[in-house]
Parts: sequence; C-alpha cells; structure tokens
Amino acid sequence: MPGGTAIAGIGATEFSKDSGRSELRLAVEAITAALADAGLAAADVDGLVTFTMDGNAEIAVARELGLCELRFLDQIGYGGGAACATVQHAAMAVATGMADVVVCYRALNERSGRRFGQVAAGLAGAATTAGLDNGWHYPMGLATPAATVAMVARRYMHEYGAASEDFGRIAVAARRHAANNPNAWFYQRPVTLAEHQESRWIAEPLRLLDCCQESDGAVAIVVTSLDRARDLPQRPAVIAAAAQGSGPGQYIMTSYYRDELAALPEMGVVARQLWRQSGLAPADVRTAMLYDHFTPYVLIQLEELGFCPRGEARDFIADGATEMGGRLPLNTHGGQLGEAYIHGMNGIAEAVRQVRGTSVNQVPGDGPVLVTAGTGVPTSGLILSLPARP
Repeated sequence: MPGGTAIAGIGATEFSKDSGRSELRLAVEAITAALADAGLAAADVDGLVTFTMDGNAEIAVARELGLCELRFLDQIGYGGGAACATVQHAAMAVATGMADVVVCYRALNERSGRRFGQVAAGLAGAATTAGLDNGWHYPMGLATPAATVAMVARRYMHEYGAASEDFGRIAVAARRHAANNPNAWFYQRPVTLAEHQESRWIAEPLRLLDCCQESDGAVAIVVTSLDRARDLPQRPAVIAAAAQGSGPGQYIMTSYYRDELAALPEMGVVARQLWRQSGLAPADVRTAMLYDHFTPYVLIQLEELGFCPRGEARDFIADGATEMGGRLPLNTHGGQLGEAYIHGMNGIAEAVRQVRGTSVNQVPGDGPVLVTAGTGVPTSGLILSLPARP
C-alpha cells in the first residue's frame, strides 16, 4: 500500500463554539468542500469512513450528498485515536480495489452539544466493557479526560524532572502558530509562558492552557489512487505510511496497570510501523502534526516516535525546536490547542497543506510530514510526502 494512494482533497467548515446547525449539515458541508478541492463530484465517491463516535451514519451522509452507490463503509473506534486510521482504512480500500474514491469525515458540535471535557456519569454504567472499565475509576473522581491524563503527567514529572513550564512551551508554540492562521479560533491571540503559568488549574498539574479546545466544526479528506490523484487539480499528498496500534494493558486515557506509566506504548507500536513502511527515520521529518489534546502527551509522543530518548523531550523543545525555524515545527495550524478540536482531522488537513506548500506557516523543504492521532487510547499515524519524480 505505501506510496500507491494519496490524499487528493481536503475540506472543512469554519471552526466555532456554536455552529448553529446540525452535525449532519456540518459533515455534508465539509465533504462538499473536499470534493470541490479535489475536482471530483459526489458521483465519484464509492466509499465513506468515519469515527464510531461520529453522529452521522454513512447512509445518512450519502443521502444528503446524493451519492449513487457505496462499495466501502467503515467506522473506526477509540475517539481521537481514529483520526489517521480513517485515512489508513480508506487507503487500504483503494489499494485493494474495494473502492476508487473514499471520503473520510468527522463532524461534531463538541462545544454547543456534548462536551467531552465534562463528566458523563452514564459512561460508567454502560453495559459494555468500556462501562466496566469506567466503573473502577469514575467513583474515585477520575471521570474526565483531563483528570486521567493528569495522573500520567504527574508521574512523568516525577520520573523525569519535567515541570509545568515544559508543558507550557508546547502551548505557547501552538498558540503562536494559530495566531497566524485566519481559520484558527485563536487567530491573532498568542500567549506567553507567563500567561500559561497564570492560567487556572483544571486537574493539577494540568492548567487551562494545557488542555485542547472544545469546538464545533467538521473536516473531510478525499483518498484515491496516486495515479488518479496526479490528474486532479491539487498536488497529491502521497500516503507513504499508515499505521494503527494498541499497547499492552491498554485502557482509555490512562492505562493504570502498566509497568511503565509515564509512556504511551501504543504510539511506539505506530511509530515502528511508520518508519518500517516508509523507510524513513525521525531525522527525515520536516514537520509534524502531533495530537495535542493535552500538552504532556506531546512530550511523550516525541519520545515514543524516536525524536529524543525517554525523558528528554523537555530538553528537545527547550530551545524553540517546535516553533517555526526550529528543528521540528509542530502543529503549524495551531493544533487542537490553537486552531480547533476536530478529533485530529484538522491535523491531517494541515499536513496536506504542508505537502502542497500552501500552509500559512509553511515549513521550507520537501521532506515528509508526520501526523499522529489521539494518545492514551489505541491510536494511529500517517506519513505524507510529495510524489516521487517520474
């Protein structure tokens, strides 16, 4: 599969805190924009992939778009961990001939509708294995993503000497990039490290500015064969590698019973596949869109992906390495901290823009771009690159 498929189109709605319309309408708007970007029509689409958490069934989206026939339908679980996997599954469908043009989408009213950052007590009583797992820690007050991630963050600080300021440097870089992005919620609103340190506690040691946004919006991605993409209007973003992964003793957000708590082995599983499939190494990566739902998990991802040894991410980022002009600019769109929280799909769209050379914070060069999905859960990743010269 690697190298034979490509992303040919991207589309999105505006990102807001109150979209004023249904999630179905958001999905259709984003897909329509992505198809227009790719120079394709609804009649060309024969596959749809989304998240199990998305509220829009493929058949409902197909009706609204006026799609003719679908040959491939798929939904990926585990929340934000699904983002890159939607593209992976779409690429596998195209590579195996199961479909010709597959659209991946995610639409949510996550600020004006169900807010993931608030306690949903019913999740602990669901008659599912997830409900069983939640039943052990919800009664202890660990009932939000921030609360569970805070435990890992505290352990990471204890083991490796990281400080809140180290987490803050991730937030500062993201907001600085968002400040240049007219589509970002925090456009023209950078923050300083002092402002990060003054922001209120959410779940110690996580401050408000360590936590991603709650956003309304949608993003769609069009996947097809590289041969077909070459004949379409946009420069193809070649899917050089795509992977999913889950680690030992996997739970959700915090895997309490692992021997090593201050780690994200599921991202290590993904990383090894990405480097093996692509034949690349961390040093080859020009820029990366790392899933930034919480700043400490960005540091741990850098270590799991091989950009620096375990416990040394704080040193890696200390000299501005993750900002424009640094050795590895991260989340040049502003990420989920600065642009919007669309469950990681907007990070894939930004990676495509970097390959095309159209990002508002364009990183020089023609090297590959790395994208990761949500961590603390079974996750996924992509490497996108320019097509090889004939």
